[in-house]
Amino acid sequence: MTFPLDSDNILFGIPNTEGLLADSERMAEPSRIKLPDDPAPGGWTAQKQIDAIKRRMIRQGTLAIGMLEASLDALWSIDAEVAMHVREQDSAIDTEEVRIEEECYQILALQQPVARDFRVLAFVLKVNHDIERVADHASSISKVAMKLAALPVVPKFPTGLRELGERVPATCHKLLRAMLEEDVASARQIVLDDKLLDNLDKGSFSELTKSLAHKGEDDIAAGLLLYRVGRELERVGDLMKNIAEDVVYLGTGEIVRHAKHQK
Repeated sequence: MTFPLDSDNILFGIPNTEGLLADSERMAEPSRIKLPDDPAPGGWTAQKQIDAIKRRMIRQGTLAIGMLEASLDALWSIDAEVAMHVREQDSAIDTEEVRIEEECYQILALQQPVARDFRVLAFVLKVNHDIERVADHASSISKVAMKLAALPVVPKFPTGLRELGERVPATCHKLLRAMLEEDVASARQIVLDDKLLDNLDKGSFSELTKSLAHKGEDDIAAGLLLYRVGRELERVGDLMKNIAEDVVYLGTGEIVRHAKHQK
């Protein structure tokens, strides 16, 4: 089973051996950034509050990607127990998404940030929602693994689906690094690479349709479930593209979404 990387160690690839459950339990605890009304030694500047909320979002992203990797582990091994464990983590991501959004609105109202500080908060608000959706897709893949475990057949995974299952999490980690470093060049490359993920999804579907010809009911049911996994992974790739476009905005102030349609 692949465990998520702690956000402080993501650049160095140090695994968080406490696992998904410990992370989700900590995330579920009441945890708020101290605002000016709270007693704090030396007080909190707007910059400290914004930096803290961005770190929380990165940590949330690390957990969501860990869920995605664990859901794929459950899928490849058709392990219903691991899949159920992944699905149990989704509520922690949902809770943290709401808390981060509330903190952003409080900072906007009380600190009235401008220029780059405002841009960072706009970035966090947008990416925060996309990260929650990654966790939703991980939960959906886990649900597929549980359904496959209940079937009397062992599915043959399409080559394209296997490759998607490797490339999408790798793209997620690459994007986390780009977010941490505000690496605009890497973010632009992620946007360009999204077409490859789309093509892999199409190839996986084509392979599935050919392999299911003249198959029985159970094999067809398994094939339809695998098609759903491909769609879930392709949508995670789309989310990574969206976030990468937001990293470009964070680093440059340039909105590149739909840019090719405006030329």
